[in-house]
Amino acid sequence: MRLLVYNIRYGLGTGVPSHVPVPGAGYLFGNPGVLDEIIAFIKARHPDIVGLIEVDTGSLRTGRVNQAEKIAAALGHFSSYECKYGGESVNQYLPILRKQANAFLAAPTVKGERFHYFEQGIKRLIIELELEDVAVFLVHLSLKYRHRHFQLRHLYELVKAARKPVIVAGDFNTFWGENEIFLFKEAAGLRSANRDSLPSYPSHAPRMELDFILYGSGIEVTHFEIPRVSYSDHLPLICDFEVRRTT
Repeated sequence: MRLLVYNIRYGLGTGVPSHVPVPGAGYLFGNPGVLDEIIAFIKARHPDIVGLIEVDTGSLRTGRVNQAEKIAAALGHFSSYECKYGGESVNQYLPILRKQANAFLAAPTVKGERFHYFEQGIKRLIIELELEDVAVFLVHLSLKYRHRHFQLRHLYELVKAARKPVIVAGDFNTFWGENEIFLFKEAAGLRSANRDSLPSYPSHAPRMELDFILYGSGIEVTHFEIPRVSYSDHLPLICDFEVRRTT
């Protein structure tokens, strides 16, 4: 089974967004050409599961195009997405921000989906996708160090409660790399598919390991790579794995 995880930056491409006429104005304008390139890239890799971070689900920026649904339709996948800020956040009521989400796309039979929320941080969404033999959690952790560690504690509790082999993936915003999540991994019984700690950010000159695919017992990773493509400020992660069936 192949898992592809990608922070696509709302399809804005790389580089610093334009600050004309006001700071941050570049985030108000979409780039349909970039999304088409992302779709072509993902299709060529034939993933069974896709975890998308920073996906626009139909704001004015994309001309009301739901990027998660458009990519899923191109792949022939099921899609599951939700605003990443949580129901009590003021961002749920603001234009564009309320359409900023994370998403799962999946080809295998989906047994269930659940949306969990961290109690700390601005980005609070955790998507749990339950497949026949594995549970996959998708996260986008806080930029603040203290909030990330509260979030990791919550994530640990979800992992330990899972009844199937577990994968935890996403953008962890770990500016100190894998060392920052060492205790979480050890406590949860998880290992990184990125055994060489290859960096994933920024895409034009990677030097930080922000994005992870972590896996628990019962899962065997057979292949891992970080393709050097420039459709976002992050690089995508690709992981092939097998679930060992117990008799």
